[in-house]
Amino acid sequence: MKTDKTTKKVEEVLKKVRPYIQMHGGDVALVGVEKGIVTLNITGACAHCSLADLTYNNLITGLLREEVPGIKDVRLIK
Repeated sequence: MKTDKTTKKVEEVLKKVRPYIQMHGGDVALVGVEKGIVTLNITGACAHCSLADLTYNNLITGLLREEVPGIKDVRLIK
């Protein structure tokens, strides 16, 4: 898995979901990709929302695993 290519693909996926997240007063930023593990920082209203984990686990993690080869896990920083 080539990191630069993977990072670019992860950013492309985040661009797709970012408008939905921003509509709810939050945002998501890529912290890094290392050994197939994506680390994301969630901010704004989403950082304190009880449904944030559900949204990120179902929406973002699912999309990343579908669209970016080699993704093993997605970790969130709140």
